Amino acid sequence: MTNASDTPRRWFITGANSGFGLALVHAALSAGDEVVAAVRRPETMADLVAASGGRVSVVELDLGDRDRLRAAVEAAGRIDILVNNAGFGIVGAIEETSEAELRNAMEVMFFGPLELTRLVLPQMRARRAGTVVQLTSMGGMLAFPGVGAYCAAKGALELASEALAGEVAPLGINVLIVEPGAFRTGFAAPAALQAVDARIADYDGTAGATRDGLPTSHGAQEGDPVKAAAAVLEVLGWKEPPLRLALGNDAVDEIRRKLASVGADLDATEHLGRAMSA
Repeated sequence: MTNASDTPRRWFITGANSGFGLALVHAALSAGDEVVAAVRRPETMADLVAASGGRVSVVELDLGDRDRLRAAVEAAGRIDILVNNAGFGIVGAIEETSEAELRNAMEVMFFGPLELTRLVLPQMRARRAGTVVQLTSMGGMLAFPGVGAYCAAKGALELASEALAGEVAPLGINVLIVEPGAFRTGFAAPAALQAVDARIADYDGTAGATRDGLPTSHGAQEGDPVKAAAAVLEVLGWKEPPLRLALGNDAVDEIRRKLASVGADLDATEHLGRAMSA
């Protein structure tokens, strides 16, 4: 997809130095747009900035630092498309996960992105235009043993974004929730994936299997981040973009299974639910 507008769109992408973030940077540049890359280590973007012909700028961003969030948005100037992409994987059973570990996951993958969204919305409202892209996960729609903290954070962002979409649609602002499955990013890399400190033997067959197995998938995932970025740009060009975009065979299949399971539960209990009226 190419940008038909005479004025390049200006993207603000968190976690822009790797994975989906980097793929989206290249896709935006190929579409003729400009990018503000928001990363914790600006030096990692030096080569791309030098080769971009002035179309890539970098701001330092720590999602846990509220003052830095505000400074990054102010430094970016106009933002047409905000992409909340930064995050990390955390594995462990719910009982194994400490409050501090859970709070950190929520801080980085829920509170930080939502605060960044809140900081960008005033300028989008003033222009009556803009798009917020929330990179959640298929884990924003479903959960399985071992990733409860991760899915809780992504699910919270997903539901807040669903409400946000209804609030800002009349103001000319779009929201796109992207739900990837397993992709060849750094998510499952042993050095990047965070295992909770505690380990309880009773969970070895459930959460423990996820903890041990997920790192072995690194580099062998079916999903291609370049194709994911192209899909995001494609749907952003639709006259009526969807609210959700599930990416990957696993995401599509597992979300369909989740919806079918919810439907089956409703069917089985509908007589009880409807009997509540006086």
